[in-house]
Amino acid sequence: MGHSLKILGRASSINVRKVLWTCQELGIDYVREDWGIGFKPTQSAEFLALNPNAQVPVLIDDHGVLWESNTICRYLVNLYQRHDLLPLEPAPRARVEQWMDWQATELNPSWGYAFQALVRNSPDHQDPQRIKAGVQAWHDKMGLLEQQLAKTGAYVAGDEFTLADILIGLSVHRWQMTPMERPSYPAVAAYYQRLGQHAGFKTFALDGHD
Repeated sequence: MGHSLKILGRASSINVRKVLWTCQELGIDYVREDWGIGFKPTQSAEFLALNPNAQVPVLIDDHGVLWESNTICRYLVNLYQRHDLLPLEPAPRARVEQWMDWQATELNPSWGYAFQALVRNSPDHQDPQRIKAGVQAWHDKMGLLEQQLAKTGAYVAGDEFTLADILIGLSVHRWQMTPMERPSYPAVAAYYQRLGQHAGFKTFALDGHD
């Protein structure tokens, strides 16, 4: 399928890497431009005209402009009809999408303060009590993932790799790489090793990314 695709966003952004890994799974060629911290500012009029939230990534293609990383990933998988990654049938599709939404609304927000403190060394995130609470909240959410992976014995939504694993896989890598004590979650550890068999995980998680 011929398709002109441009992605705006720095490759160090975990949300940009969701889209890049999805593109790799789909075999899509794209052009990427660096925007965001350390690069062209997302607060510029040019960028705000594309995404008023001033956040990366932004996708531009033959059909227009899209923002919100999970939406972009869904769109690309649907466009290229990769129903192995996102099923057509309502029930199995919903099981994949519930974990995608959980990643965005539950898992990712849990790490906000702790990650800024422990990895970014942000001077605005150095309250010891808030760091401790943030680390615990993060571990609690990962504990829910541990329970799910213990049930499936494979991937987040079941036996097969899906779009949810791209999103959550990057989040698990961030949890593994953050300098802090972690509970022993054997199902998460096995999942992490399983993801390592995917070229996209090696490129967009293991290759020097947090």
